Amino acid sequence: MAIRKIRQLGDEILRKKCREVPELTPKLKELIEDMYDTMYEAEGVGLAAPQVGILKRIVVIDVDGTPYTMINPRILETRDTQTAGEGCLSVPGKAGDVTRPAYVRAEAWDENMEHYVVEADGYLARAICHEVDHLEGIMYVDKVEGELYDVVPEDEE
Repeated sequence: MAIRKIRQLGDEILRKKCREVPELTPKLKELIEDMYDTMYEAEGVGLAAPQVGILKRIVVIDVDGTPYTMINPRILETRDTQTAGEGCLSVPGKAGDVTRPAYVRAEAWDENMEHYVVEADGYLARAICHEVDHLEGIMYVDKVEGELYDVVPEDEE
C-alpha cells in the first residue's frame, strides 16, 4: 500500500468525467487500498479516484469510523437541504459554505463488486454528494455560496 499524490485545484484531471468500472482488477484493488491510506494520511473523510490521478468511478469515504468503498456510485434519491462549511483535500487550507441534500439514498458496488444501497443523512450525505461530484468533474468550489475562507489547523488554534 502507498500514499498517492493528491491532485490540487487547477489540475485538469479534476475537471474530467470518470469512466465506469466494468470489473475489479488486482490493480484497482490496490488503488482502493492506496486511496484509503492517502485519505487517512491527509486526515480527510473522502477521496475520489481523480484526486489521485485516476479517471475511474471510485470513491472512498469514512466520516465516522465506517469506511465506504463506492464503485460506480449513483445517487438514487435526495431530500431536504443542509448548508455547512465544506473543504476538500484538493483545495488545502480552504473551505466554503455549500448547500447539499440533507438525505441521500445511493447505490454502489463495494471492493468485492457486491452491490449495495446506502441511506445517509447529515455529514455522510454531504460526503457522498461531494465525492460523486468529483467523478463528474465538479468541485465544491463551483457550489460555494460566498467566498472561500481559510481553515486554521487544529494544532494552531
